[in-house]
Amino acid sequence: MKNVLIFTIIGLLFLGCKTEEKRTDYIINGNAPGIYNGVRSYLKMVEKNGRERVIDTAIVIDEKFSFTGKVLYPTLSSISVNSVNGKLNFMLENSVIDITIDKSNIAQSKISGSSSQNDFERYQNEFTTIRKEAMDLKSQLRNIRANQTATKRDSLTKLSTAAEKKLQELPINFIENNTNSYYSLALIDIEASKNNANIDKLLAAYNTLDSELKSSPKGVSLKINLDNLLIAYQKKARVDIGKIAPDFTAPTPEGNTVSLNDIKGKVTIIDFWAAWCGPCRRENPNVVRIYDKYHDQGLEIIGVSLDGNRTQKDPKQTWLDAIEKDKLTWTHVSNLQYFQDPVAQLYNINAIPAVFILDAEGKIVAKNLRGNALEAKVKELLQQ
Repeated sequence: MKNVLIFTIIGLLFLGCKTEEKRTDYIINGNAPGIYNGVRSYLKMVEKNGRERVIDTAIVIDEKFSFTGKVLYPTLSSISVNSVNGKLNFMLENSVIDITIDKSNIAQSKISGSSSQNDFERYQNEFTTIRKEAMDLKSQLRNIRANQTATKRDSLTKLSTAAEKKLQELPINFIENNTNSYYSLALIDIEASKNNANIDKLLAAYNTLDSELKSSPKGVSLKINLDNLLIAYQKKARVDIGKIAPDFTAPTPEGNTVSLNDIKGKVTIIDFWAAWCGPCRRENPNVVRIYDKYHDQGLEIIGVSLDGNRTQKDPKQTWLDAIEKDKLTWTHVSNLQYFQDPVAQLYNINAIPAVFILDAEGKIVAKNLRGNALEAKVKELLQQ
């Protein structure tokens, strides 16, 4: 009897331990009140740049639907239903997740069973609160009456600026305060895909994350993406307006070498072009006119040719013929390596024509101006 009791206790302990094991798959139990039988629902994975990929479909039967599967890590996902406008974003993880669809406003649907979803909702609630505050303050500023004091206007302006700054800083602050949350990884991914992303700050925030997150498949791939984005950002940033134009040395048609610093004038134009480039050739008469008019006042031009593509039988001769035909009497250089030209790489050139206008100090003051706009900028700089 004593042995039976011992084995019974051991068995109960074993079963108790089994119930606490972490799930290795997910089950989504969907409730869809008011949605007809036969309507399709879709489970989608949110990928880079906000794109979504359908990973499963389910048919609503008796106002219910379900999805089952497995994810490697909690990941940002969405559910949409054919008869319902919009979509429901949520964090999908390997657990039992209950969702009740609100067909009048799917974003207000109820979700439970996903711990990373709690972080997602907490961030969204904070974002919504701050954005509403910022929008209300902007509205007050727009509607401010002429008879209200300057002090009132200044006060609203400061509050509005502070709210906007708080909204901009929210993603980084959330990540740094939630270093063990998979939603922090998702948030870094979202922010990194934006055109104005601050990659330096995102990398710094990534480095604050727990080692478990950074070593996860998502963490590893995200780090690779951030490193690549940083390289691209640095290439673009070094030739931003306000930066000193990077010096370079390249061969002339005669086989000599010349550097940017050798030919800089009071105003300098770096003109990336090619004999095969139709828009470049059509702009050349305007550049010739500007050069002839302002060269004696201190304008210098250095043309960087991106000739050398595979379709050109004799790239150098084609380049020389274009210089002569278009009467381009300024300094020319080229490595005849198409877009792999080292100077083009240095200036992050992905398309031509591309123009950089430098002031007397060699600072980039404008880019990609043509026609009258190019002449106006040259004239303005020469008069300073």
